[in-house]
Amino acid sequence: MKVIASSLRKGNVVEMEGRLYVVLNASNFHPGKGTPTTSVDMRRISDGVKVSERWRTTEQVEKATVDERAYNYLYEDGEGFHFMEPETFEQIAVSPDVVGDSKVYLQEGMTCWLKTFEEVCIAIEFPQKITVEITETEPVVKGQTASSSYKPAMTDSGLRVMVPPHIGAGTRIVINTDDNSYVERARD
Repeated sequence: MKVIASSLRKGNVVEMEGRLYVVLNASNFHPGKGTPTTSVDMRRISDGVKVSERWRTTEQVEKATVDERAYNYLYEDGEGFHFMEPETFEQIAVSPDVVGDSKVYLQEGMTCWLKTFEEVCIAIEFPQKITVEITETEPVVKGQTASSSYKPAMTDSGLRVMVPPHIGAGTRIVINTDDNSYVERARD
């Protein structure tokens, strides 16, 4: 199916020259003068080679038709990351190179969208917002204003995020998985 380049997002699968690529990062650039472009970093599914491509934002790109279904995360072992389809209870193991650095987002029971091609998982899409617990952070410095200053913090999954000064260890927060940014304090 043809789509315009500017609509590509992380996790989409693109077909170029008979090969499938998973989008790792896509950004649109609109210069003051000239043609707007979309820069895309992709990983070739067959051998894992990373490539970068640039298209005009209105250019047509072939988006591959893959099976996309919700799966629940179960556990990780030597075989990879295991997910279960909630209606058929069918389980699938996803290789660590498909999950990559995003494994810090995985939480037991979490629902993720797996994109499979010929029964093999080629891409994973995480929920846009997840709740994590802060395990370690710097103490508040008197005189800091809450509006402009953020401090580094470590989550229970090993993810480093920047949080407002009033957030301390043991606090549960919501973060955006697109850029690891703090959204709000979790409402438990």
